[in-house]
Amino acid sequence: MKSRHDMVETQIRARGVRDPLVLAAMESVPRHAFVPDSEAAAAYDDRPLPIGAGQTISQPYIVAFMTEQLQLKGNEKVLEIGTGSGYQTAVLAKLAKEVYSIEILEGLASAAGKRLVGLGLGNVRLRVGDGYRGWPEAAPFDAIIVTAAPERVPPPLLAQLAPGGRMVIPVGAFYQELKVIERTGEGFKETSVLPVRFVPLAGEAQRDHEPPIE
Repeated sequence: MKSRHDMVETQIRARGVRDPLVLAAMESVPRHAFVPDSEAAAAYDDRPLPIGAGQTISQPYIVAFMTEQLQLKGNEKVLEIGTGSGYQTAVLAKLAKEVYSIEILEGLASAAGKRLVGLGLGNVRLRVGDGYRGWPEAAPFDAIIVTAAPERVPPPLLAQLAPGGRMVIPVGAFYQELKVIERTGEGFKETSVLPVRFVPLAGEAQRDHEPPIE
């Protein structure tokens, strides 16, 4: 599809994403299948789009950039917090052995599941729930990606990151930084890589910052 090819060449490769596996995944996943019909004409534009319930599908460049930061090679077990439309999930499913994805909004999770099944992506497991505490019974994960922003990194997600694993997560309230966190033998190495703007991580992540009731 020419519009998808042009998206990869002009919005993604031209801005520095070089991993050939990521570029191939971005070209193979039909982004138009993950947006409402009213947004279909803009599916390959370089911007986020509304998907309902106050949520958005991230711009293609951000999806590709975050995915590249995970450094996936094909044998990994990945945890995604925030399924949303399922677009990022589909890209991950093209690159990893297993993808576990959690969405707090049941309507979005249901619609995403149908899209993923329709594309024949059988290596994805979806759960409706609060992503703050991750998916402990499936841990540890080789990679974790969070597609909504908490004000601080949820400790349960750090605990579920495998040794040598990488987490990509936007952190902050109004001002947000995309962080890459690596689990090393000495602990966690955190690097800020890009200023970003994501919707807040819902659920326990928000209660985590509320002042105690006196």
